[in-house]
Amino acid sequence: MTKIFNDPSEFSDDQLAGFIDLYADRLRQVPGGVVALRSGGPQVAVVVGGGSGHYPAFAGLVGPGFASGAVVGNIFTSPSAAQVYSVAKAADQGRGVILTFGNYAGDNMNFGIAARQLNEEGIDTRIVVVTDDIASAPEEDKRRGIAGDFTVFKTMGAAAAAGLDINDVERVGRAANASTRTLGVAFSGCTMPGAREPLFTVPAGHLGLGLGIHGEPGIRDEPLPTASELAQVLVSAVLEQAPDTAGNRIGVILNGLGTTKYEELFLLWGVIAPTLRERGFEIVDPEVGELVTSLDMGGCSLTILWLTEELETYWSADAYTPAYRKQREPLRTLDTSPQDFVADSVDPERVPEASEAARELAETVLAGARTACATLQEHENELGAIDAVAGDGDHGRGMVKGASAALQTAEGLADAAGAGWMLRAAGRAWAARAGGTSGVLWGAALEAAGRALSDDTERFGPEDLEQAISSFTRAIEELGGASVGDKTLLDALVPFTTDLSSSLQRGTAAPDAWRAAAEIAARQAAATSELAPKVGRARPLAEKSLGTPDAGATSMALILVAIGRTLEFSPTSEQ
Repeated sequence: MTKIFNDPSEFSDDQLAGFIDLYADRLRQVPGGVVALRSGGPQVAVVVGGGSGHYPAFAGLVGPGFASGAVVGNIFTSPSAAQVYSVAKAADQGRGVILTFGNYAGDNMNFGIAARQLNEEGIDTRIVVVTDDIASAPEEDKRRGIAGDFTVFKTMGAAAAAGLDINDVERVGRAANASTRTLGVAFSGCTMPGAREPLFTVPAGHLGLGLGIHGEPGIRDEPLPTASELAQVLVSAVLEQAPDTAGNRIGVILNGLGTTKYEELFLLWGVIAPTLRERGFEIVDPEVGELVTSLDMGGCSLTILWLTEELETYWSADAYTPAYRKQREPLRTLDTSPQDFVADSVDPERVPEASEAARELAETVLAGARTACATLQEHENELGAIDAVAGDGDHGRGMVKGASAALQTAEGLADAAGAGWMLRAAGRAWAARAGGTSGVLWGAALEAAGRALSDDTERFGPEDLEQAISSFTRAIEELGGASVGDKTLLDALVPFTTDLSSSLQRGTAAPDAWRAAAEIAARQAAATSELAPKVGRARPLAEKSLGTPDAGATSMALILVAIGRTLEFSPTSEQ
């Protein structure tokens, strides 16, 4: 259990502050993460990232021969697009940026948004996604990224340090990912700071096979084997998934996940290494220790990188970071002169003038934001428990963070902004603070709803409400790529939107139409307990999620119902 903290919700920021103080001689903090002090000439910037809770990944891997910067999200939560942009902009040395991360929905969306923004600004930005977890999906492109993050990051960082251009660094990263396979096992679950119970438990005398690194349990529980038996399980399963062009020279990682003792890992390695050699493999620069962890999870994973001559060069190359050092000659003196690592600042946008009707409607928006925030705070633990069944348990906390940021922003715009501008600003705040899949979806949806409302309108009617809600829903559908029946928040939102639109077109008063549609959303959210997830982080654990409603659909329904109970539309509305 994580015992050292002040405010659990600030754990990620607080630990990063201590980390930066400790390594201020080689790193600098920037909004959203850290970047390395520069030495030598400019190179391609390899920017790694993801949620906290995985140290040494991700900030511990920043330094010469490895990453140029790391984006640091909340615990087990994707950093926001704003954080990714900030770190990448600071790390850029004029030769382009490669963003690399594990294959999770929130990371794909947030890093993708940042990459588009950077490319639009003329910074050549590429993405290399890690997909090494053989337990998470049969299709390679759908697999999660776990300890294989390390092999991909390491080879790309070395290639960049060697002076390769962005095309070749990207090629090396993709080759490393295609040549990397991992399987993990859990002996015990991890516990979020402030929580009293772990995200999952493993039956006594068993292990969870195929765990994730965000507190996801294994795909199945098996009797706990001896070290020799466990070595055979890990080695055989990973070798069965060897790439088609695999040779006999391999880089190997035996990775501890948080509380498995080094002595246990050494013991296990003492079985794995001869097993691999007996099968004809030559092991090159193996690593045993904690490289990609999951808070205080008990467990380990085996990663194999099949080496080509080129990959071996970069796998074996020198590196020097706070958590990982490989040197064949003394490290050259770093340039510690002051440098400006902060991304270009943007002045706060001036709040545009709004009509009286738009400002009055903004009062309704603000009331809704207060209701949503209070509702999520009340149900935070419940939503986290639902999410933990087949996910990482962060949904409640992430939603509270996002809603709180949106409310703070909306309150700062009270009496000045129109409803459209307030929704857009609140959406940006939600996405920046919450991160993760829900954060980026809610942020984009609120912004879309705000763009649908013109703040120079003199009178708002039911058609404006219908347009705003439809825009909100379309944004989530388009960005998330899910559909009704996939066990996501859309299973509650789409029926709500459809019924609300139909009722408004029939002439039903807006508050009454909202309340009736919200009740439908609540019923449909509850019905998601009968569905198996088809997208997102819970998909590999579909069977475990049966019988439990979707956390996103549940939070959506809770918000819609709560707003409906207090809803009073602007006096300028036609109903």
